[in-house]
Amino acid sequence: MKGGSEPARDLGRHQANCKICAHQRRDEIEREFVNWTSAAAIAKAFALKDRASVYRHAHATGLFTKRQRNLRAALEKIIERVGDIEVSANAVVAAVQAYAKINAQGEWADPVERVSFNDLFERMNREELAAYAKDGILPSWFKSAVSATEVQSQESKSHEESTT
Repeated sequence: MKGGSEPARDLGRHQANCKICAHQRRDEIEREFVNWTSAAAIAKAFALKDRASVYRHAHATGLFTKRQRNLRAALEKIIERVGDIEVSANAVVAAVQAYAKINAQGEWADPVERVSFNDLFERMNREELAAYAKDGILPSWFKSAVSATEVQSQESKSHEESTT
């Protein structure tokens, strides 16, 4: 790729020869691909030569990146078909769990549990509060109530390092 001009030239060559780029329903074809409809089904529904033409168009126009960010659509199709096909309960639960962890940008986002330290301190009795005030010792139940995620642990380390 010389000076970054080759991709534009390749896209121009693609557009000049691509039946999908010239298709009246190009937007629908691209939407179907991004929403995880199979290339063979798209080719059949839109009277295209074959599924390879769908894949060539998708590669040339960057649709694979959009499709990959749209994992929720693929999982929705699995979940919606649960009554139509024979699948195990584990497969359905796994699809639902995965669906719940993918955000609108298609990124895996584990939910973070928030713990209110004020609530935990209010649960401490006088002896526990005195031990904490005097020696900085927290009761064992307090520590088990705070289950830190990796991100939270890193934030705690950063805070500790900045205060020492």
